[in-house]
Amino acid sequence: MARRLARGARLVLASHNPGKLREIEALVAPHGVSVISAGALGLPEPEEPAPDFAGNARIKALAAAVASGLPALADDSGFCVAALNGAPGVVSARWAGPGKDFRVAMERVQREMGAATDRAAWFVSALCLAWPDGHAEVFEGRVDGTCVWPPRGGQGFGYDPMFVPDGETQTYGELSPAFKQATSHRARAFAQLLAECLD
Repeated sequence: MARRLARGARLVLASHNPGKLREIEALVAPHGVSVISAGALGLPEPEEPAPDFAGNARIKALAAAVASGLPALADDSGFCVAALNGAPGVVSARWAGPGKDFRVAMERVQREMGAATDRAAWFVSALCLAWPDGHAEVFEGRVDGTCVWPPRGGQGFGYDPMFVPDGETQTYGELSPAFKQATSHRARAFAQLLAECLD
């Protein structure tokens, strides 16, 4: 049985990303939960040495929960390509370099795929909700699709312009943000978290 967050609870988002904070606030507000970011609390960002998304989300959530004394939520997500044995995967952000230039990252994906005929790709999001006593719940969402080249569209972020989700003809870079937010890997993980942990 999952542990639930009561109405009126405060939640720490284990992220320094203001865009992610706005997204989480909007999702939990109807459940009477308020959110503050780890950045606003001055919490450091921990190392993420785990080999999978769930492990890294757990590390970030537990670090923020223990440091703040409040429940904490962390997201770890990435882009995976079948022809690259699931790479870039957990190091998706690192492929963009210190300047977080995802044009560079997308070019690397295309270069490393070479003449591969298997264009299957997927996005994964692992969400971990953790408490200061060490209890943690992890929820994973995944969206499958196809890797395309050249990248298309200026919506979204990261690898979105080179990913067409199954059943669509446009990339996440061309589809509306509202469509992506309702159907994405993160949305699928959130649906599970909302059902299990929020009143």
